[in-house]
Amino acid sequence: MMTAEAEPAGGIAGWATDLMEKLGAPGAGLAIALENLFPPLPSEVILPLAGFTAARGDMNLIAALVWTTIGSVVGALALYGIGAAIGRDRVRALVARLPLVKVADLDRTEAWFAKHGAKAVFFGRMIPIFRSLISVPAGVERMRLTTFTALTTAGSLVWNAVFVLAGYALGDNWRTVEEYVGVYSKAVLGVAVLLALVFLAVRIVKARRGTQGAGAHRIDHARDFERDRVG
Repeated sequence: MMTAEAEPAGGIAGWATDLMEKLGAPGAGLAIALENLFPPLPSEVILPLAGFTAARGDMNLIAALVWTTIGSVVGALALYGIGAAIGRDRVRALVARLPLVKVADLDRTEAWFAKHGAKAVFFGRMIPIFRSLISVPAGVERMRLTTFTALTTAGSLVWNAVFVLAGYALGDNWRTVEEYVGVYSKAVLGVAVLLALVFLAVRIVKARRGTQGAGAHRIDHARDFERDRVG
C-alpha cells in the first residue's frame, strides 16, 4: 500500500503515476519515450517511481525494465530521425550563418564523432540533458541504424536499471533518488554552461584581436602609400 508520504500529489510524478495506473508497465515506457523527446521531463522521477510501483506489487519489475528501455529506444529513434531529416548540408548552412561559430568547428566535431561516436551514444545515455540530444548528431551523421539502436538499447538499459532498481529497493523513500540525481544534473548543466561561456569568450577575444589587427594593417598601408606619394 502506498503511504500518504509516498503518494505523488501532482506534477510529473502524479502524471507518470496516472499513466502507470492506467497502462501498467507500457505506461512507464510511454512516459520515458516522452522524456526522451522533451528533456525537461525528468527520468530521475519517472524511473524510480516505476521501481517503487513494482515494489508495491502494481507492476512486474522485469516488465518495468523492459518497457522503460523500449521507451528510451523509441524516443531516441525519433530524435535520430529528426537529425537524419535535417541532414548534414542544412546543419553546415546553419553553422555558416552563426556568429562566432565556424564551419571548421563543425568539421572538428564531425571528425570527433566519426572516431568516438559509438562511445558518445552509449555513455551519452547516462548523462542528463545530453542523453536525449546525442541522438540528433547521430542522425545527422547517419550512424548505422543497427549500431545506433544497439548502443542506445545497452546504454538505456544500464541507466534505467540503476534508477528502477533504486526505486524498487528504497520503497517509500524513492524520492531520495531524485534528490541525488538532481545534484548530478545541475552539475552537468553547470559544466556545460561554463564551457559554452569559455568558448564564446575566447571567440570574442579572437574576433576583437583580428579586427584590431586588420585596422592596424590598414593604417600602416595608408601611411606607406602616403609616404610613397610624397616621396
